[in-house]
Amino acid sequence: MEVRKEKRLANKSSGSKASQASVTSITVPDDTSYLETPDGPVTTPDVDPRGTQGMQELHDDFRKFAWVIWMHLGLPTPTPAQYDIAHFIATGPDRICVQAFRGVGKSFLTAAYALWELWKNPQIKIMLVSATKTRADDFSTFLIRLIHEVPMLRHLRPREGQRASKISFDVGPATADQSPSVKSVGITGQLTGSRADLIISDDVEVPSNSATADMREKLLTLTKEYSAVLKPLPTARIIYLGTPQTEDSIYNKLSEIFTVRIWPALVPDQRTVEGYRGALAPYIAKMIDTQAVRTPTDPVRFDAEDLRVREADYGKAGFSLQFMLNTQLTDMERYPLKVKDLVFMDIQSDRAPMKVEWLPDPERRIKDIPNVAMAGDHMFHYAGVSKEWKDYEGSIMAIDPSGRGKDETGYAVVKMLNGQLFVRRCGGLPGGYDEDTLTQLSKIARDENVNYIIIEDNFGDGMYTELLKPVLKRYHKCTIEGVRNSVQKERRIIDTLEPVMARHKLVFDLAMVKADYETAQKYDSEVRIAKTLIYQLTRISYSRGAVKFDDRLDVLAIAVGYWTSRMARDQDEGLAIDRQEALDEELDRYMSNALGIGFPSARSTNWIK
Repeated sequence: MEVRKEKRLANKSSGSKASQASVTSITVPDDTSYLETPDGPVTTPDVDPRGTQGMQELHDDFRKFAWVIWMHLGLPTPTPAQYDIAHFIATGPDRICVQAFRGVGKSFLTAAYALWELWKNPQIKIMLVSATKTRADDFSTFLIRLIHEVPMLRHLRPREGQRASKISFDVGPATADQSPSVKSVGITGQLTGSRADLIISDDVEVPSNSATADMREKLLTLTKEYSAVLKPLPTARIIYLGTPQTEDSIYNKLSEIFTVRIWPALVPDQRTVEGYRGALAPYIAKMIDTQAVRTPTDPVRFDAEDLRVREADYGKAGFSLQFMLNTQLTDMERYPLKVKDLVFMDIQSDRAPMKVEWLPDPERRIKDIPNVAMAGDHMFHYAGVSKEWKDYEGSIMAIDPSGRGKDETGYAVVKMLNGQLFVRRCGGLPGGYDEDTLTQLSKIARDENVNYIIIEDNFGDGMYTELLKPVLKRYHKCTIEGVRNSVQKERRIIDTLEPVMARHKLVFDLAMVKADYETAQKYDSEVRIAKTLIYQLTRISYSRGAVKFDDRLDVLAIAVGYWTSRMARDQDEGLAIDRQEALDEELDRYMSNALGIGFPSARSTNWIK
């Protein structure tokens, strides 16, 4: 640790000296030659910014401009990874998203890029957006300080009569305009009202505004305002800087329009590359073939020991999110329910095999049904069944009536045989208390020969149960009962389903899965996937409000919960019998050894003659 500290102090010291020389020369190290540009590798020692040639090179290559800013700040020479990020920021398309590990300096680099654009063209307009107004103002303050302190930028200082606050300021050569040269705003603030050539969206997604599906949807809607602010092409650009906070991150949803590049802190394993959705920076991708797994990608910034300590501090999930930027790795821990743990097969309505084998064999992967689970989480056909089939031991139907703010009444039909649960039906019906919905539910109960119906009565004080009873009598007679749940919904769902799925005792009917996806297609495109059972099941977490829609998943958990409580009682009874039998056998052995004679089993009613 001391060696690393001394090395960094030495680098900082050399950087300070370089900043003194930056007034007269620029030295870009030879180790940047790997950075291929349209004009070839970077090899420009001893460029004089006061001369015509030096100014032109600063104008043509942002990395050299960034070097000047770094030297002024007394920072070490930019690292290869920083140069790579800088090159992408400056030469990438007009819509880009930069995701790089914490501490690599992506915000500093983008601040330098904003100054570079103003230095080249003082007439452009820049808007800085962050999760909070304070964060955006800090970015703006950093820019205006550099304008005042860096000699080659001083001509950009605001003049008398121009705006000069951290909220908004003009650069000296800028002509009069309603829009300031630089404006800072929080994502929930007033974005419209001014125009911009360049929008820098710096960490707009943070845990406090992306914890739930509703929050993420609201945040994504706010970012769509960028288009209303942006000036027409070809000069207009949007640059996102950020770290995803969840699998459902707004950054992941940008890939259809934006070019996304990701720089993790460690060389990723080839098996995890899929989690980057094709956005891994080419500079990092090359390291996979040439360097060992988990080698630091920027050892000057964070060496292996430093990252090891940070991983211990953040925990595996936090480190995967903040430093590896692989949302799939984080999701494997945050979202415990996986479709790969389920069994999928065609299920009959009246009988089933006594045993169904589970095996996640790639050759058994289901490909003819759209899979809306997490990336890398696949559905598999069953591996085999026993020859012996029997009638189900019971069939129950759970109903979750549509309440305020909902538009579906969830229902699930789950049957049990030999400790296995078979999900024959699970879906949602529009409406709730109307005659048509009550009739449809009654017909499903009849068709599936349900002998017990459970209705969640958290809303309506049992009214739904009373409304369903007379309709149900016309189609199918069975027991109907209302239940209440006081445990947090997300925790109750996970704690109910995870143990059953982990033992691969939950079997899904393939026709039900297909119907689940197809019935969700009637909804608007923005929500139809979120309406499916598979999506809800794989996105649920212990966080309150983790998924926006949970109707189908919740009712499945209610049905499974009924059987698991019953199974637990049966297992306890069986365990008591086993213990009594073991005690009887031990007593038999004791009596035989003590008296030297054989005794009949203690379970016999006439063993004493």
